[in-house]
Amino acid sequence: MSRRRSWTLRALLALSLAAAPLAHGTVTAQAQEPTASVDAEGAPVLEDLTVTTEQVGFGLSRPTGLDGPDDGTGRLLIAEKAGTVRVYHPDTGLEAQPLLDIRTLVNASGNERGLLGLATAKDFAETQEVYLSYTAQPDGAVTLARHHLDDGTTEVLISQDHPDYTNHNGGEVAFGQTDQYLYWSLGDGGGAGDPNNNSQRIDTLLGKIVRIDVSTTCGPVPYCVPWDNPYLHDPTAEPEIWVSGLRNPWRFSIDPVTHAVWVADVGQGRWEEINRLGAWAGGSNLGWSCKEGLEIFDEDRCLSGVVYHDPVFTYQTSVDGCAVVGGHVYRGERYADIADGVYLATDYCSSTAFALSADGSQNARIGTFPTQVTAFGTTADGEQYLVNDLPGQLHRVGFESASASR
Repeated sequence: MSRRRSWTLRALLALSLAAAPLAHGTVTAQAQEPTASVDAEGAPVLEDLTVTTEQVGFGLSRPTGLDGPDDGTGRLLIAEKAGTVRVYHPDTGLEAQPLLDIRTLVNASGNERGLLGLATAKDFAETQEVYLSYTAQPDGAVTLARHHLDDGTTEVLISQDHPDYTNHNGGEVAFGQTDQYLYWSLGDGGGAGDPNNNSQRIDTLLGKIVRIDVSTTCGPVPYCVPWDNPYLHDPTAEPEIWVSGLRNPWRFSIDPVTHAVWVADVGQGRWEEINRLGAWAGGSNLGWSCKEGLEIFDEDRCLSGVVYHDPVFTYQTSVDGCAVVGGHVYRGERYADIADGVYLATDYCSSTAFALSADGSQNARIGTFPTQVTAFGTTADGEQYLVNDLPGQLHRVGFESASASR
């Protein structure tokens, strides 16, 4: 499986967790004055929380990701599958014209191809640079690119061949909170059971999360590989790899307080899983396709001597949905007294609201999200939003105390 490093741009993603959507999800009003419900250590009591959502925008075309730039504007940038990025501001709503349009670069054919994710760096106010993950024209290579809003140019950073199937492209992009390195997720290349064993191989970026330093360059490469990447000095490996053993990590996020990386990995058909990786977890192997969730999936794929990193939460695909969609740890101010440190996730089909404690040790179901959620995002000040697929809507996320509402 080859990786092309052509420094001219490619096409972009779409998620699509191919399953019939269920019309779940009741939109509820935001809590007016949250009432604290915490344990003896001051941590939120998950069973006492209820998630709330408020629709604040509509008319999006298959939204796939959102990010709040730290530029003082309070706005959100929203990626759409075909290759456009829209702008939402809480005072003025959703802008009609896209902020950027790279549709000519993106191969959006099939349900899981397209513009898959976006991220803005901490210096976005000065640089006006947006990092994009997409599947490129003509052949769907999974691509990481830097788009310059000031002159409208798009610079390809990494292009990974993805020739055999249209699904399992991954697509999340996020910056670390302390190292400021760029993290990017790629699926295993598609097909049932990872037919090429990409996830357990270290000579391809498929089935991995990669980590690079985009603040500088190394020779002809428009980035550098961090000094502590686990495979930097292994001549048989792609040095950009941070962790391996993933199937389709459509969404991951980084907790700005603990710096833990939360990875929601879509399962084969039995188990959906959520993984919590510490800031120094580089080199971890999350198990696919030796394991699916906590079970052995294919014993022949299990590597001798490898200790696989187990998920902190799993649920049965056929019972609770079709594809996990990971969210963020809440670190905003509005609901801090009842929800600080609560990680949220959902399923594309069931719309169940899953909540986990900041250390991953506790979990609860705390309500229902709107139907067909594809991505969560946060504003620069930590308040949470989500987008949903074919409804094409934007929702603000909140919390309330279940006991206070009785």
